[in-house]
This record gives sequence, structure tokens and C-alpha cells, in this order.
Amino acid sequence: PAPVAVAQPVERPGLPPSAPPTPRLQAPSLDGLSNPEPRYPLAARRRGLEGLVLLALQVDADGRVTAVEVKRSSGHELLDRAASRAVARWRFRPALLDDRPVAAGIEVPVRFRLTGD
Repeated sequence: PAPVAVAQPVERPGLPPSAPPTPRLQAPSLDGLSNPEPRYPLAARRRGLEGLVLLALQVDADGRVTAVEVKRSSGHELLDRAASRAVARWRFRPALLDDRPVAAGIEVPVRFRLTGD
């Protein structure tokens, strides 16, 4: 019988094996989008409350917020609630994994500061 040729991988000494490319993840963003700022609760204004709320969000592949969690409180539930309600309605540019929209998380700070107005 005639010999049969079989293809087998050849190891090249001194060269590392090729690894698959690392996926590129680009986080969700607000670039170029206009979302309404959270309203300063009147009761918080009257009491002189200020603070920074850090929210952890989940954003779906369409840019919609699907979950909101207060990661760090302002120390005032009125402000935390106002920030959470407003940001839950925001739209984002979705995260991209190798240029394809995917669901991902993002942290968003919201500051409430009284001004002289």
C-alpha cells in the first residue's frame, strides 16, 4: 500500500505557543448622551443635606439600566433614593466586547451640593 501523509502540528523550539487574542472590553459610557440630572429633594434642601452617592449599575446590551445598587451612601437616604431613581432611567452607550454590545457593570458617582442660588 502507498504511504499516507498525516498533518501534525510542528513545535518550533524557542517560540512560545500562540495564545488566542485577548478580548477587548470597553465599559458602558455616557459619551454624547444627555440624561437629566437627579432632582435635589426639597426636604434635603431645607435640611441642608449634601453628599456623594456612589451607584453600581448593570447596563444591558441596549444601554438600559437593569439594576441599581447604592455602593456607597451619601449618609442621607433622601439623596441616595433621588440618585438611584434618576440614574435608573438613564441611557448609556452599551459596553462593547470586541466591538459587539454586551451587558456590563459601571459605577456612577452622583454629588448633591447646595449652592447660593
